[in-house]
Amino acid sequence: MTALLERPASVADKPPRRRPARRWRHRLTVLSFMAPALLGIGVFFLYPLLAAVYFSFTRFDLLTVPRWVGLRNYTYLFTQDSVAGQAALNTVWFVLILVPARMLAALLTSMLLVSLKRGGGFFRTIFYLPALAPPVAATIAFVFLFNPATGPVNEVLSWFGVDGPLWFDSPDWSKPSLVLLGTWAVGDLMVIFLAALLDVPKPLYEAAAIDGANAWQRFWHVTFPSLSPVLVFAAVTGVIQTLQYFTQAAVAASVASGTATTGGGISSTFGYPENSTLTYPLHLYVSGFRYYDMGYANALAVVLFVVAFGVTVVLLRRFRAFTGGAR
Repeated sequence: MTALLERPASVADKPPRRRPARRWRHRLTVLSFMAPALLGIGVFFLYPLLAAVYFSFTRFDLLTVPRWVGLRNYTYLFTQDSVAGQAALNTVWFVLILVPARMLAALLTSMLLVSLKRGGGFFRTIFYLPALAPPVAATIAFVFLFNPATGPVNEVLSWFGVDGPLWFDSPDWSKPSLVLLGTWAVGDLMVIFLAALLDVPKPLYEAAAIDGANAWQRFWHVTFPSLSPVLVFAAVTGVIQTLQYFTQAAVAASVASGTATTGGGISSTFGYPENSTLTYPLHLYVSGFRYYDMGYANALAVVLFVVAFGVTVVLLRRFRAFTGGAR
């Protein structure tokens, strides 16, 4: 009787021993497929991020051993570095002006292309071509086109009796000139909006027209809700890219000032004219590679990462509520 009772118990004990082994094999299989991605994230993201945080608390010039200085770099950044404040304001200006300008230009261009009956493919190619131009070459070309003395833009404006501004040589017009450059090369964003517009179901437009909706009502109640995920994507990626705005501002300042680079490729004219085009990443670059203050440059980078992460979270939450209300 005892043997009969003990045998079912021993059989019942076997499945729990096998299930953990199967689970561990499944987990190891999943981890083996994820290993390349996890390795890349660890090597190219987590380690540089942790190293930047560590070096931000040190005094480091790439030549000597880092020396721990605590919060001294951050104290100097928030209390004494007036150039960093101006660079941050310039970057915020670009975020508030350049990002909406690019989104609006891409949206209007894509809506125009959708409405074309003939030649749509040709005009799509024409509008997309500026996005293929290298940023350095496009910026150099724009600086020469908008040259206040010899550029064709001011020459054409003079035909209509308009005195053209100094463009890249004016503190008041240098940032708007860069905005014009950014809206000119909007083909990459235009393609995304164009695909989203073509994906809107046509029966929705027909139903809205039957109900008596005008063009604006059709856009707000049909097009806009369908475009809301694309708008969120464009806004978030645009803000992140603009917070890292570097190449166009650096090249425009160097070319417009007439002095390309000095001393190992580090331009002495970043921010020309009068620091109006000095962005936060440019100030970070100058601090690290002109003055070799890598500890302070890492502090600037950590603050930029925190701000970009925070802005992204806020935008995602705000856009989620806004688009939900639009629907």
